[in-house]
Amino acid sequence: MDKYREKQRLKTRERILNAAISVFYECGVSHASLATVAELAGVSRDSLFSHFHDRVGLLNALTERMPLPGETLCANAGDELKRDPLGTLRTRWLWLFDEVACNQEWQRLLEIIFLPCDSASDVCESTHRIKMGRTERLERMGQLLEVALASGQLPADLDLDLAQQMLHGGLFGVLESWLLSPRIEDLGDLGERYIDTLLDMIRFSPVLRLNRQQVRTLH
Repeated sequence: MDKYREKQRLKTRERILNAAISVFYECGVSHASLATVAELAGVSRDSLFSHFHDRVGLLNALTERMPLPGETLCANAGDELKRDPLGTLRTRWLWLFDEVACNQEWQRLLEIIFLPCDSASDVCESTHRIKMGRTERLERMGQLLEVALASGQLPADLDLDLAQQMLHGGLFGVLESWLLSPRIEDLGDLGERYIDTLLDMIRFSPVLRLNRQQVRTLH
């Protein structure tokens, strides 16, 4: 009996979360009505509050259902990462772009997280995970570039700090731009051109070298 009740409880929780994605996407987190979420999920408000105390708890639970971009960057790559760090980075990001392009739930959730339409405190608290994770993502990007430099895939005088900022900003920027756009362009194709351009830039641009004095005199 306990197993049956637990199974039903989890089913109810999933229905609430699925309804919350739709309501948050249409109304924004701060203006979403929990009563509307409960109605769409086919549960009572008391049932909803037994699972989630507020909108922040709902949004946090939604983000926990998916790995956010960059959180698992090159995780479990093992020998693949040592042999071809830049190729591994490219492959993983292309997978992410393709996954987002064909997964409507991811698209809606990323819009909710990345692109809040108001400044209410509960939205700010709910986006804490992705905003505070930026430093960690940059560190992982820097570590990957260090492996690429050690393997000879990058020039020895590369400005690693600037390169990791360029990669991070460019890859997350194309994802945000695509979410903001009418999504006419294919994200997989757009993302592939972006990442190839960024990788060429950090490999060949003289502006990304530690000694840029000669470059400055040309401008």
